[in-house]
Amino acid sequence: MTNYPKVLITDETLRDGLQIERSGVTVAEKLELLNRMVDAGLKRMVVGAFVNPKWSPQMGDTYELVKQIEPRPDVKFFSLALNDRGREERKAFTPPLSAEELPATHLHLCGVFIQRNTNKTLEDQERSWRLPIDRAVALGLKESAIGLSSGFGSNWTGKVSHEARMEALQRQYDAWSEAGIKVRRVDMADPMGWNTPTEVAKDVRAIKERFPTIDIFHVHFHNARALALLSFYEVLNLLQPTDTIIADTAIGGIGGCPYCGNGQATGMIATEDLVHLLQTLGIETGIHLDRLIETSHRLSEILGRPLHSQVSFNGPLPDQDSLYSEDVPVVFTFEEAQHFRLGSSVYEGNARPWIKEAK
Repeated sequence: MTNYPKVLITDETLRDGLQIERSGVTVAEKLELLNRMVDAGLKRMVVGAFVNPKWSPQMGDTYELVKQIEPRPDVKFFSLALNDRGREERKAFTPPLSAEELPATHLHLCGVFIQRNTNKTLEDQERSWRLPIDRAVALGLKESAIGLSSGFGSNWTGKVSHEARMEALQRQYDAWSEAGIKVRRVDMADPMGWNTPTEVAKDVRAIKERFPTIDIFHVHFHNARALALLSFYEVLNLLQPTDTIIADTAIGGIGGCPYCGNGQATGMIATEDLVHLLQTLGIETGIHLDRLIETSHRLSEILGRPLHSQVSFNGPLPDQDSLYSEDVPVVFTFEEAQHFRLGSSVYEGNARPWIKEAK
């Protein structure tokens, strides 16, 4: 038992992760990765997107992938949909896909990004952002979510102020409240990696004060400036045991939006790095870190490039049973550092200059 909030990890490898990679990852490889992640203990993952394959070709096989997913009673599979057509297509595959957990409104705060990402304008958004509220009222739903995209800043238009974020959230909160629907969750989406621990902490404190019904914080932090895990840690320390964090991550820290300007360099929090952090804090995840590390290396093989997870490079902190042997020689390369999982063959022949040779 800890004083930390509950943490739910939603792995985005197969959606946000692969959408930024060149086409060529097969359905069979995606299923292999999915099964590896389930075997490692992940209970929530986004497996694809019902979007136009002309603009997101890596998601063009989502139909075929979803058809082959075997439902697991304890695992939730999600998929992105950006419009009514996509939502109807997603509904046809539910199950094995899980339904949206809460109806939600979202406001993009960058006009350039919403145009590039969804081919809509801020004026289009203004005309339609309340539609989820109307649908929720018609269905008699009682709880909801509010959220922002590009809330911390934009590569195209610059930094967004804390006051602007709070105003945009207040508009949504008031609209749901006027409809008689309780707001339980806030979605903090940062596709361009402008999150900083300072701004995130400022927002969390204000949200807890201004919107007391919110007890679920969904964070989708990209890691373009290497601050995503630090920002997550701020949220973790500011919330209470009665709160919940939903953290979006990706194996190997891959991920990024093609329309944000940073490509594969954008990245996300690496799933295995976050799991390791939680374990060091005594937060139980039910996830096998060693299996995640093996999945990360398999994903690297599939993509044909190094990934971004430090834990996969170096292994978790050794316990008493896995401390390094004093016989380990000098180690220089990434490959040689893999002795924690591959054994001594990776550094065979390297020198041990601290050992005096017999004369």
